[in-house]
Amino acid sequence: MAELTASQLSAPAHDDHGHMSAEEHNENMKLGMWLYLASEIVIFSMMIVGYVLFRINEPDVVELAHSKLGVGLVTANTFVLLASSFFMVMGLRAMQGGNRQGMLRWIGATALGGAVFLAGQYIEYSELAHLGITLGYDIESQWQTFGMRFYAPTFFHGAHVLVGVLWALEVMRRGAKGRYDHNPIGIEMFGLYWHFVDVVWIMLFTLIYLV
Repeated sequence: MAELTASQLSAPAHDDHGHMSAEEHNENMKLGMWLYLASEIVIFSMMIVGYVLFRINEPDVVELAHSKLGVGLVTANTFVLLASSFFMVMGLRAMQGGNRQGMLRWIGATALGGAVFLAGQYIEYSELAHLGITLGYDIESQWQTFGMRFYAPTFFHGAHVLVGVLWALEVMRRGAKGRYDHNPIGIEMFGLYWHFVDVVWIMLFTLIYLV
C-alpha cells in the first residue's frame, strides 16, 4: 500500500469526487453571509452615528420632531416585525423536522409580517410629509434638517425589509419544490438576514423614537 504524502494528510475532507461535503458547503455559506452582514453593519453604524451627533447638537429640533412622530403606529409596526422573526424560526424548525407544508406556512407569515411593516412605514412617511418633514435640504428649515437624518436610516432599513420579503417568497418557491428537504441551509441564510434586519430596527426605533 502506498504511503500517504504530507499534503494528502493535511488536505480537507472531501468526497470521492473531490467536492466539498455538505457541512463544508454550509459553513462557507454562513461565513459569506456573516461577511456581508458585517459590511451592512458598517453602513448602518455610520447612519446611526450621524443621527446621534445631530441629536446631541440639535436637541430642540429632535424634541419637536418627537412630538409629531406617531410612536403608536411605529410601536405596532415594531411588534409585527419582531413577530415575523419568530415565524421565521418556526419555519426553519418545521423544515428541519421534515414538515415542508409547515415551513411554507411559517415563512409565508414572515413575508406577510414584512409586508405589513412596509405598509405601516408608508403610512408614517405620508403623515410626516403632510407635516413638512421631508428629505429635501434647507439649512433654514428645522424640519428638513431632521428629515435628512431620519429618512436615511429608516428608508435604508425599509429597503432591506423589502429585500427580505422577496427573499422569503423565493424561499417558499424553492421549498415547495423540495429544495430544502435534505439541507435547509437556504432557510438558515434567510434567517440570519432577517434577524439582522430586526436587530437593526430595534436600535433605530430606540434611538430615533424613544431617546
